[in-house]
Amino acid sequence: MELKENHSVFHREVRDHWRVKYVNNGYPHVQQGFVLPPDRWREFDPFILMAEDWFKRGTFPDHPHRGFQTVTYVIDGRLEHIDNGGGRSILEAGDVQYMNAGWAARHAEEAVDDDLIHTLQLWVNLPKALKKSALSYQDIFVENVPVVSFEGGSLRVYAGNLAGVQGPLQALVPFTMAEISLSKGATFIHRLPESHNAFAYVLSGELELGRQRVALMKTDAALLTYKEDGSDDTDSELFIKANSRAKILVYSGKPIKEDVVAYGPFVMNTMEEIRQAFQDFRDGKFGPEAK
Repeated sequence: MELKENHSVFHREVRDHWRVKYVNNGYPHVQQGFVLPPDRWREFDPFILMAEDWFKRGTFPDHPHRGFQTVTYVIDGRLEHIDNGGGRSILEAGDVQYMNAGWAARHAEEAVDDDLIHTLQLWVNLPKALKKSALSYQDIFVENVPVVSFEGGSLRVYAGNLAGVQGPLQALVPFTMAEISLSKGATFIHRLPESHNAFAYVLSGELELGRQRVALMKTDAALLTYKEDGSDDTDSELFIKANSRAKILVYSGKPIKEDVVAYGPFVMNTMEEIRQAFQDFRDGKFGPEAK
């Protein structure tokens, strides 16, 4: 596939990239790294952070959330979700769970039996008008995710309308999520709404992004350019070339452009709202323990 110059289309480039740094936390939280460091949320808007974790059972027992959405992608192992509404599910490699924490979520995320679970969890902000929205969960199993094949690879669409197909993830605040697999030498143009902020994370292999052909490899993350005054209905293009067998995740979402205070398990607009969230949890307003 040749990259043809098209002056009517906004072409995405890499505006920053970095290699994820990991820390060993000790048993049961074996290792953690931040794909999106939490202190850069202004650049990542509407995304707050993305954590990559390897953990055993006992790492993420019952805990609360408020004010944002989570998107948990399972890389390996079996992840058990339990919530205080009676929900329970098991996710495996390639599966995703979406949660709108809204005003009050209380759940646990645990490895099954003696598994070492490996996950990516993305925190997506909610606008102030939706901070009090109702809690909801959705499991997206890999076999139900549509796949678009192209020469030398495939595109798996988890969320948003991409390559003419709609992903099954039903987010309260829409975003896009795609997993792109390529064989060595393959190229692909990934089309995203030009008004969306976007980032990519390399799951495996080596590849190049953008017309400037920025080289990235496994555990590299890249923040992409976007058109701040662009249209939600007009696509931009991201050129991808694989220098080896490669797999990459690409996420995009429209910036919310509101003040953010993220503290512990809560994401609100002010510190006073954070203090209120902690008080509400102490007062039992998040409901019973998830178990």
